[in-house]
Amino acid sequence: MARVTFGVIVGNRGFFPDALAKEGRRDILKVLKESGYDSVALSMTETKFGAVETFEDAKKCAALFASKADKIDGIIVTLPNFGEERGVAEAVKRSGLNVPILIQAEEDVAGQMAMGGRRDSFCGKISVCNNLRQAGILFTLTTSHTVKVVSDEFKHDLDEFAAICRVVKGLKNVRFGAIGSRPAAFNTVRYSEKILEFADIAIEPVDLYEILAKVDRLADKAPAVRAKLNAIRKYTNVQTIPPDSLLKMAKFGAVIDAWVKEKELAGTAIQCWTALEEYFGIVPCALMSMMSESLRPSACEVDITGLLAMHILQLAGESPSALLDWNNNFEGDPNKCVLFHCSNLPKSFFKADRMDFQEIIAGSVGKDNTFGTIVGRIKPSPATFCRTSTDDVEGLLRAYVGQGTFTNDKLETFGGYGVIKIDNLQMLLNYICQMGFEHHVAVNLCQRAGAITEALGNYLGWDVYRHV
Repeated sequence: MARVTFGVIVGNRGFFPDALAKEGRRDILKVLKESGYDSVALSMTETKFGAVETFEDAKKCAALFASKADKIDGIIVTLPNFGEERGVAEAVKRSGLNVPILIQAEEDVAGQMAMGGRRDSFCGKISVCNNLRQAGILFTLTTSHTVKVVSDEFKHDLDEFAAICRVVKGLKNVRFGAIGSRPAAFNTVRYSEKILEFADIAIEPVDLYEILAKVDRLADKAPAVRAKLNAIRKYTNVQTIPPDSLLKMAKFGAVIDAWVKEKELAGTAIQCWTALEEYFGIVPCALMSMMSESLRPSACEVDITGLLAMHILQLAGESPSALLDWNNNFEGDPNKCVLFHCSNLPKSFFKADRMDFQEIIAGSVGKDNTFGTIVGRIKPSPATFCRTSTDDVEGLLRAYVGQGTFTNDKLETFGGYGVIKIDNLQMLLNYICQMGFEHHVAVNLCQRAGAITEALGNYLGWDVYRHV
């Protein structure tokens, strides 16, 4: 993923020592660089110490930000002293940027409360937030009201804010592909294209027949087919898979890859049960796993809003996401359950992985038509789960998000699976059922529920339930 770039506003007020603003600018830019983030800030020659205090300072800062608008993902307002709240608000307003904003206020030290070292950032932060609120400008707060820029706590806040910025930016003009129609038995994955379109999320549909017709016209030895076949063999253990099935997967995957590139898609949702098995003779799971692993998430059963949740988690965690079923209770523990799929999980989720056949539908369509799953046990890891859905009655987007931990509890089954522990799980399951959410849930091996809640709820205005 691209490096996150922050526009930096250093607040200053003349009643307080200018040296604090100078030190504050130095510290924030140093921390950003060391943390792997790029920055855009006024130079020390453009304004006094590169800070924003006067109306003229605000205009210079706004002009700089506007000139770098295509690069700036978020704005950080740092207050080494009380700061000038009007200057901060004017700089943001006049820049024309519509990006997340983090407000940080430096701590005072009890032994340095004389005017030579007193900051009053504690109070100034309240004034800055008041002015931003009056102007209708959304913003994010640090975990503590005041926090040192040079601290582990601020580093955590910074990484959370970067995740917020990635989610907000990554949902602007995003495009997903819907390959085939929703299987008739899966009413649960119905969704509204119009609600998604209104939220800047476009859906590009294609008939499954069109994809298969292109597969049929593709030569077995075409360069794209050979390349895909090699990629499949390198991706996972395929020793038990018939060569004909692998060739079908390679051709199907090559066509999808070309279509995704042509349409500039961020991810796909693919029709599976049971058209592909009956009329083409494979399951697409391993191909979907490969796409998800390469940060092009792919969901089954044309679950577009499940794909959306995968994409959100991927943006927040900067790692692959999976789509799973809330599937089974576990050993009478009210805070544990089994998450499962056939499966198409990214290989990075597994302790060990291999390609296999789809055991659930093999009895009805024949084992030879179901090769292509990627199976294994999900490794023990912290995780964030998320589900998004269109509420067609209310005309809005809903989501729930929370965190849990995949455990090492003993379990023997097939497919892709894991035992997850979630605090107050029964409360969450009641919420899912009462609100009519889908049986699929997206999961990422990260801890970013807070950032996702802030991005979707505060900045995008979705209806979000944060489970704790």
